[in-house]
Amino acid sequence: MPDTDALARFLAEVERRAYRQAAFAVRDDQAALDIVQDSMMKLAEKYADAPPAEFPLLFQRILQNTIRDYYRRQKVRNFWVTALSFITPGREGEEDDSSQEYVQPANEKDSPYNQLATGKNLALIEKAIEKLPARQREAFLLRYWEEMDIAETATVMGCSEGSVKTHCSRAVRALAELLQDKGMKDE
Repeated sequence: MPDTDALARFLAEVERRAYRQAAFAVRDDQAALDIVQDSMMKLAEKYADAPPAEFPLLFQRILQNTIRDYYRRQKVRNFWVTALSFITPGREGEEDDSSQEYVQPANEKDSPYNQLATGKNLALIEKAIEKLPARQREAFLLRYWEEMDIAETATVMGCSEGSVKTHCSRAVRALAELLQDKGMKDE
């Protein structure tokens, strides 16, 4: 019998981090929301009876596969849109509704100055993470944001533990360089 309360708690805990991870990967807020929702539905449909300790690894694997599926669909869609654009006239004047961005709630204990500084630093870090190559970004987010160990990360990414270490090392080095160029220094 599935433990629906444990699944609901897990999904509530992971939704914001999963959204940020998907948003970094696809750079489209609406697509990221769809990806997270699809991933959560797949976990609930196929693995609701799994032990709660397995939810994090299962969910990350589903999330990464859903992101890869998104890219595959985009590649096929872009091919056909490009091919058909020579036959049909283009659609002009369509509005882009992806300007809404998730804003993390402010901590009441922080002063306005600290909130501003933290917000600016987070924006710099997010922009730096977006510039990472996809596999480095994936390894970095899984290891350091999702706090997975090397073996779990390798399983989710479908690669060896050595590859995870290499991707993480390169990501950290690239982030350090990007952030130092933007004026952030390690203390």
